Amino acid sequence: MKLDQKFIPFDNNGEALLVASGAAAFHGLVRGNGVLGDMLSLLEEEISEADLIAAMAERYDAPPEIIGRDVKSAFAQLREIGALEE
Repeated sequence: MKLDQKFIPFDNNGEALLVASGAAAFHGLVRGNGVLGDMLSLLEEEISEADLIAAMAERYDAPPEIIGRDVKSAFAQLREIGALEE
């Protein structure tokens, strides 16, 4: 999976922003912390959910099951707005 090209990620001093272009069905802005920003940067290239979880586990000192839960939650929200190509 990867980030749909209709969505543009930005970093605003540690705050992650995901902006939907006019071509997206979703019209709005997603705001998140730096962790979301790291996820979005990894999603700019094709990556599996398992590989993204592993990459996040290398970056953050948290139990893998917590990281996995949080990544799955973020993916659900990104899917809901149509931001992921699968």
